[in-house]
Amino acid sequence: MSRAHDKTRRASPLALVLGLLLASCATTSQRPAPPSLQPADAQQTIASLSATGVQVYVCKRDQNSQLAWALKGPQADLYDSSHKLVVKHYAGPTWEATDGSKITGKVLQQAANTAEAGSIALLLLQATSTGGPGLLASVRYVQRLKTQGGAAPAEPCTQEGQESRVPYRANYVFLG
Repeated sequence: MSRAHDKTRRASPLALVLGLLLASCATTSQRPAPPSLQPADAQQTIASLSATGVQVYVCKRDQNSQLAWALKGPQADLYDSSHKLVVKHYAGPTWEATDGSKITGKVLQQAANTAEAGSIALLLLQATSTGGPGLLASVRYVQRLKTQGGAAPAEPCTQEGQESRVPYRANYVFLG
């Protein structure tokens, strides 16, 4: 057997492993949204961004006058595939792009994230208002997918007004 042929044989298992790894990653990242979170009239994907941030909870009295955690809102940065900051996400819910375009939304549907314990729900939101020309100007829907973390604290709150910031990650898909 020639030396060149021997090198090719040794490289093949490595190439195979790398190929399988890349295929696995591609399959995982392309996992579609549940059918209940697919708007029938969405025409195109405007952006698909990865978010890192916190869900902010505040201690309030519920309808039974018991102290309980209530969502105050998110604080997250959304990045494109090259890790460039593209959108800020905060209470409203509001998304504001670095180009000045901005949307607010309302929840239409939600689905539990059964794949990640302790994670906030997957969502379909409808844009209720838009502002400024740019990336978000033609967005009609937002999907929050692949959530990790962010659920309300398991330990009870003890003082009204107390805040807790729970780290989370998610993918946001903006649809037109």
